[in-house]
Amino acid sequence: MALYTIGDTHLSLGSDKPMDVFGGGWEGYVEKLAPGLEDTLVIAGDISWGMSLEESEADFAWLDALPGRKILMKGNHDYWWNTAAKMTRFFAEKGFSTLHILHNNCHFYGDLALCGTRGWFYEEEKQGQNEKVFRRELARLETSLQAAGSREKLCFLHYPPFYTGYCCAPILELLERY
Repeated sequence: MALYTIGDTHLSLGSDKPMDVFGGGWEGYVEKLAPGLEDTLVIAGDISWGMSLEESEADFAWLDALPGRKILMKGNHDYWWNTAAKMTRFFAEKGFSTLHILHNNCHFYGDLALCGTRGWFYEEEKQGQNEKVFRRELARLETSLQAAGSREKLCFLHYPPFYTGYCCAPILELLERY
């Protein structure tokens, strides 16, 4: 078994927001994805353009039909995202047995703990609502890391904490601590 990750699939099998309108390689992208999505797959957010669980159902059915286990994380465009309990219940009612939520928890892959959260941009000069969202995501990440206990951890974030021109020190410090 292998562990894979992907983000920003922006599936729209049950809604009218196809990504191929953007051209540049998006044409037929869903069919191109299927052969590489197998075993254990962490999907790091922006999974479906659906606005509700019901509108995203076709996207979940497509994912569920792929081989292996899929671990879903929230992205900034996952408007269908609800409470973990409601999503788990919805998946069970629809028979989506391979879909699992990574939110305030962790999942295991052999001896490894799979941890993570959406994260958020944090810019000290922009206080207020962004800081509130960021602090909540920081707490969710810590809850996920704590759930892993002493196991070796792999952490997934929708918003990377470090990339060209940007460094999110609080997330990096939390990751270092665990």
